[in-house]
Amino acid sequence: MIATSSIPASSESQQVAELKRELHSTTLELQWAHLKIRVLEERLRLQRIQKYGPASEKLSDAQLELLELEPGVSGAEVQAESEREPLPAKTGSRKRRPHPGRQELPAELPRVERVIACAPEQCACRACGQPMAVIGYDQSEQLDVEPAQYFVVVTKREKRACQSCGEGGVAAAPVPARIIDKGLVSDRVVIDTLVAKYGDHLPLYRQSAILERETGLEIGRATLDGWVMRVGELLIPMTAVIGRELVRGSYIQADETPVDVQMHDRRGKNHQAYLWQYSRPGGSAVFDFRLGRGRAGPREFLGRFEGILQTDGYIAYDQVGGPMMVHVCCWAHARRKFHEAVKLSPQDKVAIGLVAQIDELFAIDARARAENLDLAARHALRQERAKPLLDLLKPRIEAAGAHTLPSSALGKAVTYTLALWPKLTRFLKHPEVELSNNLAENSMRPVALGRKNWIHVGSPKAGPKVAAILSIVETCRRMKIPVREYLGAVLPGLADVSIQRLAELTPAAWAARNQ
Repeated sequence: MIATSSIPASSESQQVAELKRELHSTTLELQWAHLKIRVLEERLRLQRIQKYGPASEKLSDAQLELLELEPGVSGAEVQAESEREPLPAKTGSRKRRPHPGRQELPAELPRVERVIACAPEQCACRACGQPMAVIGYDQSEQLDVEPAQYFVVVTKREKRACQSCGEGGVAAAPVPARIIDKGLVSDRVVIDTLVAKYGDHLPLYRQSAILERETGLEIGRATLDGWVMRVGELLIPMTAVIGRELVRGSYIQADETPVDVQMHDRRGKNHQAYLWQYSRPGGSAVFDFRLGRGRAGPREFLGRFEGILQTDGYIAYDQVGGPMMVHVCCWAHARRKFHEAVKLSPQDKVAIGLVAQIDELFAIDARARAENLDLAARHALRQERAKPLLDLLKPRIEAAGAHTLPSSALGKAVTYTLALWPKLTRFLKHPEVELSNNLAENSMRPVALGRKNWIHVGSPKAGPKVAAILSIVETCRRMKIPVREYLGAVLPGLADVSIQRLAELTPAAWAARNQ
């Protein structure tokens, strides 16, 4: 009879525990490997989108929702963007959409009437031969244009002298103030050059070619650049006044964008400088040129600013302003990072749900705009709807972070949002704060378009002049001021205006007097 050895119960339990530990360790390794594979797939997808993706894609429904809920974007723009179709990959017919109908021409445009008379044989009745009376008109409207016509202005200054005694000397009419003293062109040509470059993004070498084609006059790019720099020099004190007015206010949105600068140091490389933009929603905007992206720029501009500063999460905006300044952040930037995770992982239900919940925040403010609520009413609506939504959103974001790698797109979005959570939720305490600083970002779009056309700023000394011009052009755009009319009224003689009077000539002050 063979004796069987029995395994002690304690030893068996140890083996089971060991197996459980190994199984748990293997499970964790598999989860880690799965997350790492997901991160690598995201990076690969992002590279493919950047390399092979179309230059412009149709926006997704989620993007369109946010776009429609943002201030400064019209419903017509959203509808046009949503219906725009990408070009077909291969030759073929495109799907035709119904024509939206004839568009009405703006009522504020001047009307020039042209009456077309009936032919002589139409003026007599075909039945009785008697003259026919005019009983009305068939009317239609078309947009027309008069091409720019260049001409030479001959200015004759009257001179007078006494013909009786001849001892009173000669008196001459005063010289009118001009932007470019003794210049070959009028103020309007100078202003058109400025607006064409910084409003319509037309580089100077193209403008030079247009002038030669239209007038036969060869004006080099260097001369045109001299006009532009002179205007920028005149506008620098004006933008300083606007900047001081902003800092004395209670609410500033800020953003920055890179711009290349020629350094002329024989290295053959441009230096990456930055244009920092400071503005108030619906008000003035100021661009501040800096060679770097450090904290010194906003610290010097803001000084002891004690109001509300709204920015993205860039660390340079920390520790600036006065001790009572309130720093708030932008929900559009946070949402954008979660949407990037959705774009890279379209089946990620967690990221999709977080984007949808953030969109509900924007829907609350959209309702306030649709109902024309004042700040007090919007504040009450936010307390009622937005605060409970945020109380649910934060735990969901924290839970998402616990199950994803920090280096993944979703992990980066979670880290970014939770790190800025106190600044993102301060809009609940300050009714005037917008959910996003998209209006400030919109001010940067002309700079981005300009970079693709005029490429770079000519020198570090030219940077502040370019920033001053952009400040005035953007402020006029925001306040719906005709920029050519404003510059034509303000620039001539501006060099002789005292610093104390400049506050009377800012775009806001000029508009208050003239509109």
